[in-house]
Amino acid sequence: MNNQAEILVIDDEVQIRKLLEITLDSNGYKTFFAVNAKDGVLAAANHQPDLIILDLGLPDEDGQVVLKRLREWFQNPIIILTVKNAEEEIVKALDNGANDYLTKPFRTQELLARIRTALRNLVQKDNEPIVQFGSVSIDFNSRIVKLKDEILKLTATEYNLLSILVKNEGRVLTHYYLLKEVWGNSYSDQTQYLRVFVAQLRKKIEEDPNRPKFIITESGVGYRFNTG
Repeated sequence: MNNQAEILVIDDEVQIRKLLEITLDSNGYKTFFAVNAKDGVLAAANHQPDLIILDLGLPDEDGQVVLKRLREWFQNPIIILTVKNAEEEIVKALDNGANDYLTKPFRTQELLARIRTALRNLVQKDNEPIVQFGSVSIDFNSRIVKLKDEILKLTATEYNLLSILVKNEGRVLTHYYLLKEVWGNSYSDQTQYLRVFVAQLRKKIEEDPNRPKFIITESGVGYRFNTG
């Protein structure tokens, strides 16, 4: 994805819109804006942007409702940018389909980095059957994981968990999401399963499992996979 990506900002704060317009335009992105939920959903449908930046505190409708409505048909990344920083709000937004979550006030460079990651994943999704990070490579066609050209012995559950994390690189995945995807709905509250398997994966792919570079803990929320 080049810097001509189109970004829709749905936010009713004038100062935030001005800051985002300057920041995004100066970095080569094409931006357009909506100041409420109704106009935002309509703009998303008409323009089909590459990415949406969504505020949760909209004047006409709760942003969580807007997020769920968008996720019924909009497949591209959505980044939440809001003053709401309660853990339950973050988890709810991520479970509702947000790719990432930043709170106001925010650092523009961090926002730009999150945008680049989200757009990069949009391009890479399903393009390459082999993904490499550090000394590790994953061949999704053959389901083979290698470390320094040596095949890693992973259980089926370890492979499935690693695969989901890698395919969502840069995105915060909640405990609930990972448990549901790997173990099924009946295990959605069994967070100890997740902790055990994340620890096992870290021992196998991280140089220092106690200071992981790839599988990053988002405290109280879930995990984020970084390429290091």
